[in-house]
Amino acid sequence: LTLAVVLPRHNLTYPWAWPRVGPAVRLAAAAVNSRRDLLPGFTLGWVFGDSEDRHGVCSEMAAPLVAVDLRLAHHPAAFLGPGCVYSAAPVARFTSHWQLPLVTAGAEAHGFDDKSEEFGLTTRAGPSHRKLGELGVQLHRRFNWTRRALLVYWDERVDDRPYYFAAEGLYVQLPALRNLTVMDVVFRDGGNFSFIIQEIKAKGRIVYVCCAPDTLRELMLQAESEGLTGGDFAFFYIDTFGASLQGQRFPEPRRPWHRGDAHDARARRAFQ
Repeated sequence: LTLAVVLPRHNLTYPWAWPRVGPAVRLAAAAVNSRRDLLPGFTLGWVFGDSEDRHGVCSEMAAPLVAVDLRLAHHPAAFLGPGCVYSAAPVARFTSHWQLPLVTAGAEAHGFDDKSEEFGLTTRAGPSHRKLGELGVQLHRRFNWTRRALLVYWDERVDDRPYYFAAEGLYVQLPALRNLTVMDVVFRDGGNFSFIIQEIKAKGRIVYVCCAPDTLRELMLQAESEGLTGGDFAFFYIDTFGASLQGQRFPEPRRPWHRGDAHDARARRAFQ
């Protein structure tokens, strides 16, 4: 039996990059092959296809082409990956047509919840943004937040749009609470922080923020300057895959406000 693996070959900014996932695939294959009762008469192997483009980022063009090549050349029994939303979607449509299962740690966008047709054979082993939205619903019910919620997120529209899709999960699920008004505002290039702060003042008390760690810090510094961190507003930072815990992005994961500059003291107060 052959497992077709379609993942980024080198780019470690993706949680499902091959250098992270590869050792687990090797261990799993060895464990399966060591037990004759699991797949009697078969040996499990794998073939790899790179979902990166020439710039090293997930590609919605490269991934389906690689998937088709692997299908024609190796006739796999199942696919592992892709993980990126725009790469996973076309490959999942192909595997559904081929009647082959696809397992991924990504594909977290809300659209993959639809199992009636094109994503019926897609299994997500990682977090999904629908679950994030359901968590938001439970928080609002638990603390009786019944009026408004504001989603603040970054959206470049040229990448895999991770912040947009994270916010989408909340945007779709929170209206399950009747009479709750859900609004959104987008960070712009250059940092429209003053505008964001005014939007928070006008539209939010419960604020969900989806952005890079440095952008979050700048927003919280602005919020502290405007008196929004005294307890009247609740800020939730959405970081589904733990980017803020990676040392390359936060120098000290236990002190997310710390950058070693003149603003550290204010940033610490804002994060408290």
